[in-house]
Amino acid sequence: MVQTSSKRITIEEFLKLPETEPASEYIDGQIIQKPMPQGKHSTIRTEFSTTINVILKPRQVARAFSELRCTFCGRSIVPDIAVFTSQRIPRDQNGEVANTFLSAPDWTIEILSPEQSQTKVTKNILHCLDYGTEMGWLIDPDEQTVFVFLPKQQPIVFDKPEQLLLVPSFANELSLSVKVVFGWLLE
Repeated sequence: MVQTSSKRITIEEFLKLPETEPASEYIDGQIIQKPMPQGKHSTIRTEFSTTINVILKPRQVARAFSELRCTFCGRSIVPDIAVFTSQRIPRDQNGEVANTFLSAPDWTIEILSPEQSQTKVTKNILHCLDYGTEMGWLIDPDEQTVFVFLPKQQPIVFDKPEQLLLVPSFANELSLSVKVVFGWLLE
């Protein structure tokens, strides 16, 4: 069950709190705990992250991060998959991937869980788009539908098995159909 704290705190106070399992997000002054991922959610997240990293990471185009905290513009959210282009991945003084990401991902992917509010998830995607994200996806495993969000445009619905999914410009090498994405649930 998704838990929401009614007490309002600042984002600075939130970021000092210990991490929760599953992750909590800071949205509009409130702490909202995400639901625990279940089988379909976890399968799609794992397969999708692996696919992106196998194709885009070796060529230093982009990298997919699962359950990565992104804190920017008054929110601290944890997309199911946050994809950052290689040049935008924050690095520490050793050149390693930094622990803190203070910007919106280039591509945000959310996978709807049965008890999760589609409205809250959509609002996080729209927030990302308002602050530089090129594309957002909302994957609904139960409906076998992918909603693709672009800045300042109406969402595009992909629900026919043969449809090729729209990907960000930096990820043109990815060729995924609705059938492939939901086929991961049969493997």
